[in-house]
Amino acid sequence: MDIAHCHLDGNADAVEFCPHESFHNVLAACTYTLQEGDQPSRTGSISLFDVDADSSRLSLIHRVQTAGIFDIKWSPIGGIVEPLLAQADADGYVRVHKLESCLDESQVPGNSLLEISDEHVSSSMCLCIDWNPSATSLAVGLSDGSVSITSLLESQLSISRDWKAHDFEVWAASFDIHQPQLVYTGSDDCKFSCWDLRDDPSNIAFQNRKVHTMGICCIAKSPSDPYTLLTGSYDEHLRVWDVRSTAKPVHETSISLGGGVWRIKYHPSVPDLVLTACMHNGFAVVKVKGDQAEVVETYNKHGSLAYGADWQRGRLEKNNVIATCSFYDQLLRVWMPEGNIPE
Repeated sequence: MDIAHCHLDGNADAVEFCPHESFHNVLAACTYTLQEGDQPSRTGSISLFDVDADSSRLSLIHRVQTAGIFDIKWSPIGGIVEPLLAQADADGYVRVHKLESCLDESQVPGNSLLEISDEHVSSSMCLCIDWNPSATSLAVGLSDGSVSITSLLESQLSISRDWKAHDFEVWAASFDIHQPQLVYTGSDDCKFSCWDLRDDPSNIAFQNRKVHTMGICCIAKSPSDPYTLLTGSYDEHLRVWDVRSTAKPVHETSISLGGGVWRIKYHPSVPDLVLTACMHNGFAVVKVKGDQAEVVETYNKHGSLAYGADWQRGRLEKNNVIATCSFYDQLLRVWMPEGNIPE
């Protein structure tokens, strides 16, 4: 069921609902637009929206102009008290914004972003970003194949370590939410890797280079099962892994989604249910249980590359509200699945 939609001010590539209490209505959407010409540039923006599915409201409340952004992530619940939004951008910077409550010109309560810190991580582009569970570190994947761990202490970013992890672009870098000393990475070199931050990062915990037939786009650890992890690839497959043995993960099953699997988001309250962005084939809700995976619903009302997707948090009925965005048509949509969400 469609709730609302709008067009952004650039090519849309990520959407993120705020997970923090009192801010579940806040949706962030970011853009990346290549300005071609004699002096090409990569520009972008972050837009904040107020989302109320009951009244079909999708209201723009704040926008900040930035360098072209590849990824954004809200800080997790349980870490720093105030909501923070991290961005990975084409200028090689990591930037962290604080979500502030404010009054607009009409004295109506609203929200805005205030940048509190930035760090020039690399001369290469920052492609992906992920918080550790305590919101004290960020894992960043870079276009030169490197991975950077950037610390946030007392509102200041600093690089704590970086290393050459892959041969090509790193599109996925993700902390293990149950064992945050582990970082998973995936790249255009088709290698799925795990690094133990307690050791020298060059000493890899594991690397699988045989299963993915094209580049790895995304990695998501199950919040309810400490041994289940999902990967998405340009080869159009969502894969389920058992990482019980960090030395040798087991590839349990896979499902073809008909398009490159760019993003995976676990449902906030229904275990084993994931939302996927499938590039040329829209969006799909997939049930993953053990070594079984099945598509329970698809959504194909975008006219371009499906890149951004997230679930809204909040009351149980609100947990099924979804935001998605697509690239070249600059389209943001808020909707709910037509069928019943399996529990």
